[in-house]
Amino acid sequence: MALIELSVQGMTCNHCVAAVEKALRAVPGVQTVAVHLDANSATVEGDSMDTEALVQAIESEGYTAQVR
Repeated sequence: MALIELSVQGMTCNHCVAAVEKALRAVPGVQTVAVHLDANSATVEGDSMDTEALVQAIESEGYTAQVR
């Protein structure tokens, strides 16, 4: 099981957090997601996850992301 931390920019409210969580959960291999509005971050745990797919999932929701 791998743990990946992402920096997420552009989130301003709990709706943003929910949108990022939903997008990340849809990526193959993702098992758990924790998005932190106050830290502008997301932590994803799972198997055989593609980091580029995680970033693209967040960016498809209108936010900016990068692997920490």
